[in-house]
Amino acid sequence: MAITVMKRVEMKYLLTPRQTDFLRDRLRGHMEPDQYGKTSIASLYYDTPSFQLIRASIEKPPFKEKIRLRSYGLATNESPVFLELKRKAYGVVYKRRVQTTIPLVDKFFSGEGDICAPGQINREITAFRDTYKTLVPACLIIYDRTAFFQPDGDLRLTIDENPRYRADDLALTRSMEGASLLPGGWTVLEIKVQDAMPLWLCGILSAGGITKGSFSKYGEAYRQQLVKARRY
Repeated sequence: MAITVMKRVEMKYLLTPRQTDFLRDRLRGHMEPDQYGKTSIASLYYDTPSFQLIRASIEKPPFKEKIRLRSYGLATNESPVFLELKRKAYGVVYKRRVQTTIPLVDKFFSGEGDICAPGQINREITAFRDTYKTLVPACLIIYDRTAFFQPDGDLRLTIDENPRYRADDLALTRSMEGASLLPGGWTVLEIKVQDAMPLWLCGILSAGGITKGSFSKYGEAYRQQLVKARRY
């Protein structure tokens, strides 16, 4: 939770229920669940009223950026939440984040000052806000995550179950409910490394028929909302 700056390569995979079970079984002896176990995570994405950020992102440019407010479990106005600026350039992910509270974030996006004490991360997040002028809550993404780590390395792996979203009632304090993003039992696997993926993990993915894909939870929620709008 204390990490404020991250740089790494992230690879995403969509897993069927059978592939998820296969992977969990094969990870034994290589990786361990972190101390938090399964954690429900909610991320409130901010965007312009015309959805400029997500529309640019789904075009798969070499550089893209998003900003979101993340809570671990249902938030309150007093509980810690994390404002994250996430950028991806040529396959490398750069993340900046600060711990804050919901009332402070509301003031920040209304233009009332900085989000935290002076510093480089604060300046980057504030510059992002000022560049896009009007940023408002756009989509709430929720999922149940189990994170794994390699005891003797920098490899990190997460499995996100029951990814879901809300396009209204956009508050981290309301509930952890939402419409499903994937068929029942499917999961999102993310592999996060500083350098190269280890050969043993490549072997597991190959044996399980697990192939790299491109999947954005916010992007899929936006797509589903567009489909609904066209029906009406």
